[in-house]
Amino acid sequence: MNTNPRQLLLLEEVRARKSVTVEQLAATLSVTLQTVRRDVQRLAESGLLTRFHGGVRVPGSTVENLAHTQRETLDAEGKARIARAVASQVPHDCSLILNIGTTTEAIAKALLHHRGLRVITNNLNVAAILSSNPECEVIVAGGVVRTRDRGIVGEAAVDFIRQFKVDIALIGISGIETDGSLRDFDYREVKVAQTIIEHAREVWLAADHSKFNRPAMVQLATLGQIDRLFTDAPPPEPFPALLRDAEVLCTVAA
Repeated sequence: MNTNPRQLLLLEEVRARKSVTVEQLAATLSVTLQTVRRDVQRLAESGLLTRFHGGVRVPGSTVENLAHTQRETLDAEGKARIARAVASQVPHDCSLILNIGTTTEAIAKALLHHRGLRVITNNLNVAAILSSNPECEVIVAGGVVRTRDRGIVGEAAVDFIRQFKVDIALIGISGIETDGSLRDFDYREVKVAQTIIEHAREVWLAADHSKFNRPAMVQLATLGQIDRLFTDAPPPEPFPALLRDAEVLCTVAA
C-alpha cells in the first residue's frame, strides 16, 4: 500500500510510543475513531502494525525486519524522492557499490540514464534493474542468496567486496538510533555492508524518515562513518545535532 500523510503520522506515533490505544491515536491526530480504525486496519493488513484489543503496537522486534514486499510499498513516494536526489549528485563515469534494500533499489531505477557507471552490488534486484542500462557495467558479488529479498550475504560476498575501492558506496539501513548507531537485522548482511563502507572513498546513506528511532539488533556503523545522508523529511531530535557533530551533510529530498 502507499501510505498517505495521515497514516505516516500514525505510524510515527506508534513507533514513538511502541504501543498506543485507538483513542490516543484519534486524539493525537485530531480525527475520528472510525478514521483511526480504518487506517489501522489497512496498516495491519500490510504488516506495518500489529493490533491488540483496544490498540496497536509496533510489529515484530529488534531481530527481524519487515518483509521485502511490505518495505517496497512503505513510503514508496518518499523513497523515490530520495532516489532522485541521490541520482542528481552521482556523477557520470564513476564507480559505485549499492547494498541490500528497497531504497537502494529505488536509487538503481533513478540511475538508469547515467553514463559510464561501474556498479558492484550484493543485491540481485539492483543488478537486474541496472542491467537494463547499456551504459552501466554491473558486477555481482558471490555468496548466499536470501530468497526473501534476493540479497547476497556471507563470507564469500565479504571476500569479493574486498577486491575493490570505489568512488561512492550507496547504502541503505534498517534503523538509526539516538546514540548515532546505524543498525540492521542480519549479522551476515551487516558484515558485507561494513566491508562496503571500508572499501569506498565516500559513503552516502539513503534512509527515509521511518528509519530514525527504529531499533534493530546489529550495529553496522556510526554516523561518523558516513559522509552524506539523503532522507525525505527533516530528521527529528536529537539527530540534527548528531549529524552536525559527525559532520554529515544532510540532504532532505523535495
